[in-house]
Amino acid sequence: MQDHTIHTLLDLHAQIIDQEDGYWVKIEAWEVKVTQHIPYGIRYSLTLHAPSGKRILGYDNAHSVKQKGKRYSGQRLAFDHQHRHVADKGVPYEFKNAHQLLNDFFNEVDRVLQEVRSK
Repeated sequence: MQDHTIHTLLDLHAQIIDQEDGYWVKIEAWEVKVTQHIPYGIRYSLTLHAPSGKRILGYDNAHSVKQKGKRYSGQRLAFDHQHRHVADKGVPYEFKNAHQLLNDFFNEVDRVLQEVRSK
């Protein structure tokens, strides 16, 4: 089944979205060859940045991440993942479709910004 929402994500490529108080979101998305690790044929990076430019949240599929508790070589490597904070090397994210990815990302952006601004 083809994900028609991929075009929405692709249309957002290279967008910088102001989040007020110096925070900003950057969206990158481009088509790639379909592979075992990228069965939907798109690379993406959705990031939230602090006023300093440092990434404080990210969702991407640029590299695999180790699944917690998995020790054996037969494990499936997770390429879709999220970085929940500055030092997070990534935890698996279950990509369902581009619409859900955008929804999950922006909900997390709202949560992180609310947390940062309440300090």
